[in-house]
Amino acid sequence: MREASLAHLPDRIRRAIEFTPAAGTSERIIDITTQGRRTGRPRRIEIFFYRAAGATYLCSGAGGAATGWYANLLANPDFTFHLKNGIRADLPARATPVTDPAERRAVLAEIVADLNQPHDPGTIRPTRLEDWAESRLMRVSFSPRP
Repeated sequence: MREASLAHLPDRIRRAIEFTPAAGTSERIIDITTQGRRTGRPRRIEIFFYRAAGATYLCSGAGGAATGWYANLLANPDFTFHLKNGIRADLPARATPVTDPAERRAVLAEIVADLNQPHDPGTIRPTRLEDWAESRLMRVSFSPRP
């Protein structure tokens, strides 16, 4: 089940996450803090995030190579989502792997189409959805603060 709503977040933070269609490359860069799957210690990792199909995703990008962040989130799905460009915020979040082929294809197609927009010459420009077919993809849900 998707938890796409960001309604519980303050407006300025919600707007920083909801931008779409494509923002520039720097607006897509965040850090995540997850537990290292081998060490059990917090590990901070820089990564891109995307908005597609009304939800927030972490994606490895074209190629689909194995990634430490994905393995860490499979082992420990609760993490901290750190907005760091413009609005700064540390948000409790949970990652869910996207394994349904139809959902994966729809989300990746939207991400690729968004990145191919000519709005920002610095944005990565994948040319084919096929290049992204094996990407590691996680849906992010944000937890309300207690």
